[in-house]
Amino acid sequence: MVEPAATGVRKTAVSALVAAETISVLGTRMTYLALPWFVLVTTGSPGKMSLVLAAEILPMAILGIPSGSVVQRLGSRTTMLVADAARAPILVSIPVLHSAGALSFELLLVLVALLGCFMAPYFASQRTILPELVGEDETRMSQANSAIEGGTAVAAIVGPALAGALIPFLGAPNVLYVDAATYVVAFVLILVFVPRRKPVAATTEHGMLAGLRFLLRDQLLGPIAAIVVATGFLGAAMTAGLPVYAYDEFDGRPWIAGAFYAALGAGALVGSLVAIVVVRKVAPLRLAGVAILAFLVPMWVLPFLPPWPVVLGALFAASFFAPLINGPVFGVLTARTPYTLRAKVLTAVVAVNTLAAPLGFLAAGQILEHWGVAPLFAVVTVGMTVAGLAFAAIAWRHAGKGEVVPEPATS
Repeated sequence: MVEPAATGVRKTAVSALVAAETISVLGTRMTYLALPWFVLVTTGSPGKMSLVLAAEILPMAILGIPSGSVVQRLGSRTTMLVADAARAPILVSIPVLHSAGALSFELLLVLVALLGCFMAPYFASQRTILPELVGEDETRMSQANSAIEGGTAVAAIVGPALAGALIPFLGAPNVLYVDAATYVVAFVLILVFVPRRKPVAATTEHGMLAGLRFLLRDQLLGPIAAIVVATGFLGAAMTAGLPVYAYDEFDGRPWIAGAFYAALGAGALVGSLVAIVVVRKVAPLRLAGVAILAFLVPMWVLPFLPPWPVVLGALFAASFFAPLINGPVFGVLTARTPYTLRAKVLTAVVAVNTLAAPLGFLAAGQILEHWGVAPLFAVVTVGMTVAGLAFAAIAWRHAGKGEVVPEPATS
């Protein structure tokens, strides 16, 4: 029987994780608009903007798998603290150097790449610490993941809209100070409210690639990982297209670009609230398989470049179904993975998810430079449809088979 005091500690720790994620993503989403907007305004080049986005994602792909060993050695909580403590001063250096006239484009790429180095281990640590807080049950982990998705969605609504409103008054570089402050707040929340845990015991399967080998051998996770590569590529391309669409088609008004990202966040927030309830009643994989088909329908609006209110509605509708896909999938993934391999498997998933993203940004930059936004959105929509149909087929094939939840290691 679980003691009430222990249950209270776990609820507080999960709440702290959600709060830290919400606050951190608030600043990150502001930067997500402010940084590419800054590059567009100062250089006028969508290609250079795409390079900056790629520079942040590339380290996640390169270092994602090796960082699994770091998470396993340090423990999830320590890894999160280190990541927050490192990213705050890196972000502050960008507006400071810009104000001093010392921020070259090459140096900006280096600083953005340094930020990206901490993303994969931080994201994986959020997931590997959840079983310690909520137990090994697949449904509870799916609910906890959906709660984190909900916190992210709240920040995704407020962050871009706030950035779009502040950029004309503060300037895009100065918005980065807010992002740096959010990492400090997230650091304090984790330090104070998330209890210290022992690092996960070393796995009997040694080496950095242990997590990747597990993924490739698994009949469910292996095919899904391949689809994730494709969606990472296409999702990055769409992300690169949204600010350019606002900049080119709507008189360079940053608040419209902010509204696009806010619509994505609003849809994800509502979807997260629904996911927390629905995942208790529907098998996670079956839910994800249906949700991804619903996600695809509003995507087909984008290639026609409709008025911006229609785009807002389409983005909201599509993102509504994203938590109904992500929460269940990460719950199943965590439960399906042996306890001692989770850090390496989850960092491998992050690496696979971001492996194609830099190429997606770069490809989007070339398409935008030579052909414009409509062809880019057409490629993204068709590609997402093919990947989504494949994912749904795999999810439904495995949904009725049940999952074996591995037991935690005992000391």
